[in-house]
Amino acid sequence: MINVVKIGGNVIDDPEALERFLKKFSSLKGEKILVHGGGKEATRMSEGMGIKANMIDGRRVTDRQTLDIVTMVYAGLINKRIVAMLQKYGCNAVGLSGADGNVIPAVRRSAVPVDYGHVGDISDADVSDRFIGDLVGRGYVPVFCAICHDCQGGLLNCNADSVAGAVAVGASRVGPSRLIYCFEKPGVMTDVEDENSVIPLVTAESFKMLKDSGVVAKGMIPKIHNALLAASKGVTEVRICKAEDLCEESGTIVRME
Repeated sequence: MINVVKIGGNVIDDPEALERFLKKFSSLKGEKILVHGGGKEATRMSEGMGIKANMIDGRRVTDRQTLDIVTMVYAGLINKRIVAMLQKYGCNAVGLSGADGNVIPAVRRSAVPVDYGHVGDISDADVSDRFIGDLVGRGYVPVFCAICHDCQGGLLNCNADSVAGAVAVGASRVGPSRLIYCFEKPGVMTDVEDENSVIPLVTAESFKMLKDSGVVAKGMIPKIHNALLAASKGVTEVRICKAEDLCEESGTIVRME
């Protein structure tokens, strides 16, 4: 089983929580891949340079200057910090962007109806399963940031949840794959303030009802959307859980039906 794990949320911004998570990730048996976010770190870096982050509906507008900053933060600072910590725990990690090995090509998102700038959309069919298979087959642990490329010499800022989903689908063409979204919450909840309100199973049908009722909103919507997409394209299991519970059978399972 190839475990594709995405880490994001406040865990990335808490050095102690991140190290605890990476120690658990290192202990996972079998082949594994890590995908990470890091938006808050990029925002802090931008503001430190006097550049105010421009957000529309919670999504970052990536102009040329912002693209340079997020590339430095995601593909550089955060990625290498994670790789170094994994090496500490005996996990032979390799830090990558989507441009490396042409593993995750992307297409710049249309400027209509909203121009998000240098932001990319990914097709899981374009993910290089051969590259992924070569790396995990040789015992390496790929660590992907969400910077991809347009095959024309340009870099694109992509959604890390989408990257994780696409990589999991690509990995499923190599062998059975599992996708786990980890963050600071214990799963999909009916009440974000009550950690005992975890919904154990979300299906395509219940997802629609949860959205319509407002129980699922904001950043959880694209996360579940990507989870369902991966489940529909051959990923064996998809789970959303707390980073601390990575090795436990807890959280929310997402499947088509």
